Amino acid sequence: MIAFANAIEPLRIANRIIGREAYRWRLTSADGRPVAASNGVTCAVASSIEDERRELIGGGRPSMIFACSGVFVEEFQDKPLFSYLREAHQRGISVGGLCTGAWILAKAGLLSGRRCAIHWENLPGFAEAFPRADVYADLFEIDHNIYTCAGGTAALDMMLALIREDLGDGVVDRVCEQALTDRVRGPHDRQRLPQKARLGVQHAKVVRAIEIMEANLSDPLSLAGIAYHVGLSRRQVERLFEREMGLSPARYYLEMRLDRARHLLRQSQMPIVEIAMACGFVSSSHFAKCYRELYTRSPQQERASRHKVASVA
Repeated sequence: MIAFANAIEPLRIANRIIGREAYRWRLTSADGRPVAASNGVTCAVASSIEDERRELIGGGRPSMIFACSGVFVEEFQDKPLFSYLREAHQRGISVGGLCTGAWILAKAGLLSGRRCAIHWENLPGFAEAFPRADVYADLFEIDHNIYTCAGGTAALDMMLALIREDLGDGVVDRVCEQALTDRVRGPHDRQRLPQKARLGVQHAKVVRAIEIMEANLSDPLSLAGIAYHVGLSRRQVERLFEREMGLSPARYYLEMRLDRARHLLRQSQMPIVEIAMACGFVSSSHFAKCYRELYTRSPQQERASRHKVASVA
């Protein structure tokens, strides 16, 4: 809902500022019926995908189409929708994804070799599911006529970029004033807080060590290798982690890899043995043992509970 509102409201405000209808939009669902967001708010729509398919050759052909999705998007399957998006793209219509909408575009076959953005929480599963997509943890990406954003307020930034292209900086500045936002973020601004702020860590060497760990989850470096890259001895790294993080660097690295595995179990259909390998474990049995110790459930139970939640939602 936050990405949905942040995509539409800048367009409404821009229309109000310039005193004319530069932008129009209509809401569509698969079957033309209202759609409930994950916060419980129900949105009425104007058409179905079948209606929109007819509009592609009629007078109501859109200039852009955005797919907006949220949690459990990896479960979503809708061949008529995927076919419609492909047809629209082939007809030269710009296509985009809001929040986890990049999943929809990728399933429609539109992101092979294209730059795209998705929410950091969904990035591990997306990257494994669509290795040919050039995915980034950016706020938004515009690759020719493919538009994707990471969700949340990133939808506002992407729409402001569109408004700037159409109407200029002056209108964007006035939209920002109306929306009470004091700056327009660029596509490559951070999605998340910097490590230092996110973890409450002050020591630059510890922050650097954690960044190196994050960049090497599938093929973990040795502690000696990490120490070499940060310019410290192994013992110095151990002492710093105990002081700053309250646990050993080896333990922190393990929990980081298990956290990525948890995301993959929840967001992908990858076999568990492949998830183990993608997170740097030499065997699925060792992975299962470590996973159970941290989360008090097996990887199989994690995946089963996730499917149960998805079916309830």
